[in-house]
Parts: sequence; C-alpha cells; structure tokens
Amino acid sequence: MRPAAQAQKVMRLTKPTLFTNIPVTCEDRDLPGDLFNQLMKDDPSTVNGAETLMLGEMLTLPQNFGNIFLGETFSSYISVHNDSNQIVKDILVKADLQTSSQRLNLSASNATVAELKSDCCIDDVIHHEVKEIGTHILVCAVSYTTQSGEKMYFRKFFKFQVLKPLDVKTKFYNAETDEVFLEAQIQNITTSPMFMEKVSLEPSMMYNVVELNTVKQAGEGMSTFGSRTYLQPMDTRQYLYCLKPKQEFAEKAGIIKGVTVIGKLDIVWKTNLGERGRLQTSQLQRMAPGYGDVRLSLEAIPDTVNLEEPFHITCKITNCSERTMDLVLEMCNTNSIHWCGVSGRQLGKLNPSSSLYLALTLLSSVQGLQSVSGLRLTDTFLKRTYEYDDIAQVCVVSSTIQVES
Repeated sequence: MRPAAQAQKVMRLTKPTLFTNIPVTCEDRDLPGDLFNQLMKDDPSTVNGAETLMLGEMLTLPQNFGNIFLGETFSSYISVHNDSNQIVKDILVKADLQTSSQRLNLSASNATVAELKSDCCIDDVIHHEVKEIGTHILVCAVSYTTQSGEKMYFRKFFKFQVLKPLDVKTKFYNAETDEVFLEAQIQNITTSPMFMEKVSLEPSMMYNVVELNTVKQAGEGMSTFGSRTYLQPMDTRQYLYCLKPKQEFAEKAGIIKGVTVIGKLDIVWKTNLGERGRLQTSQLQRMAPGYGDVRLSLEAIPDTVNLEEPFHITCKITNCSERTMDLVLEMCNTNSIHWCGVSGRQLGKLNPSSSLYLALTLLSSVQGLQSVSGLRLTDTFLKRTYEYDDIAQVCVVSSTIQVES
C-alpha cells in the first residue's frame, strides 16, 4: 500500500474578456471588391454594424494570470485533491496572504475536515480587497493525518505583483474669502478603459464641499465630462471642488494659520465586465497662506463702476495675532483711485481672533482696469504699520456707458 498523497491547485478567478478581432478590409476599387467586408459581416465574432472595430462580441477565457491593481478584489480558487487510494483524516487547509507589512488569513473557515476519501477534493474560494502595492505572496498550507496516524504537512507559494491603477495629483488655490479650490487630476495608468463610477471629496470636519463638475441643462445637472464617463488608458481628467469653512470655524482667525487638513478623495471605478475597484487617498493637506498679524479682505465690491462716480466697498479686518490691537486707518490716494472720507480715523481696540467691517467709498479718475490700493493700518500699541496695496481690481468705464446692476 503506497502512502497517502495530496495534490493542491490554486487558480485565480477572473471574468472572461471580449474577443479581439483583427479586421482585414480593402477599397471597393481593389481586386477583392466587397469580399473582405462580406466575410467580416458573416463572421459571428464581429459586432453587427461595426465589423471594422477590433472589439468583438464574443467572450474568451483568460489565458494568463493577468494584472492585479490596487483597490480591486483578488479572488482565488483553492482545491486540495486526494490522489491516493487511502482515506486521510483531519485535513486543514489554510491560505495566508503575505505582504510587505502584514500577513493576512484569507481562509473562509479554520475548521478541520474529518476525512477525505480517495479521488475526492476540498474546495475553497477566497476574496481579498487589495490595499497595498508591491509583491504579494499567497501561502497555501495543507496538514492531514494518514491511516497509519502519521501527520503530514506541505505548502505552496504563489507570488504576484499588485500594480497602481491611477495616478492622482492635487492642486490647491486659496481664495481671499477663506474658500479653498481643489483640482484633482486623475490619470488611468492601466492598459484598459475605466468606467468612473464615482469621484467625490469627503471634507474634514472644518469644511463643507461643493462639487463643480456638473452644469445645469434644462434644470438638470449634467456632468461636464458628458454622458460617457469612460477614462481611456493614459487619459487624464480634472475634477474641481470648492471647500468653504463652516460658520463656527470661519469666525475664528486661527483656522487660516498653519497646515489645514482638507479631506480625502474617494474614487470608485469599474473595468472589463464590471469588476469594481475603489481607492481612498490619505488626508489631503494644504499649506494655508500666512496673513501676518492683521488680515484685510474684501467682502463686497462692484465689478464695474462709472468714471468719476463714487462707489462703495466693504472690508473685513481680522486680528490674527494673539494680542489686542488699537488700530488707526489711513487712506492714501493713487494716480487713479481716490478715497472719499477722513483719513487717520480711530478704529478702536480689536481683540485676538476678532473682526470688524468697514464700509468705504472711492472714485476713479482713470478708465480701464484699476487696482484698489492705498490702505494703511497702524497698531498704536507697537507703532507698527501694515500696508495693503492691490487689494482688488475694478473696471472703470465712461459714465455714458450703461453699467448693468
């Protein structure tokens, strides 16, 4: 009687792919005439009405292991077969996935099988959402006991690489109104097209987010990318988001200092025949602009004004320091912009993280795009002066031109 023998097979579970057809065509005036076109129409593997496309309508089974990308679900079929003519007992099949940072147990059940008859097998299907790139090793171990009571053990290793499917780049723009605009550039670096199911930004607790990737048509929101949200290989798409600080944080000047956590991107896509993948970036951070001790921002200003006619703006002054200030406002005229009012007036004391609003009046003596400049704030406690030029721009037109309100 020969000793009991076990055989182990591990296969990756993947969906079939569409058959690729290589079209052979010619011009009508060539010798074959319409022969090649007719043969393609009669070919059952081609798409009706689109015979010259390489993509067919028939499915083919995978011919190799294929690529595995970060964010996808890796599925594998494990089969342990009893090749001997004996009954073996206490069979335990264990599947572990070894990555560069951890070892994961993927077995559906860790219970032992009481016995396995000759020419029978134990099957198991494992699933794992891939969350790391680089080398992965699937370790399949089998232990069992022979009829003579001898304990046997063997294992096999299956190595595969996990690739990066997307390249994500982010750009930040800090607006004067404390709004943050985020541009996310997403590139498909795989060899097959992707259907972008969802690209969203999950903001941090300090912000509310508005997606700027749709336009209104007939009262409905339409994607700026059109109805077909496919991303071809090596193509890049830009997504834009506007983040506004929540009211309870916007009132505190400290939120505009230092590094600010914005949120994270959540990307969901589908490939081939509906295989789903998902990636979530780490927390995105932007370096907030430094405003010094005192910040001056514009709350309201007209876009277009009449020549030599007064117009009004509203300024917001925020104390970004940790000390109380006693401020004096000075207004200096430029060649084109003239301030209306008394310069050198006292604004009073301004506590840390507090703000005050100023309504100011100006007029312009020169047409064209003019810069609002010439504001000076002096802290009488430290005898320190803060200068503000190029605060904003207004378009000055002749009074004979009708300005739309």
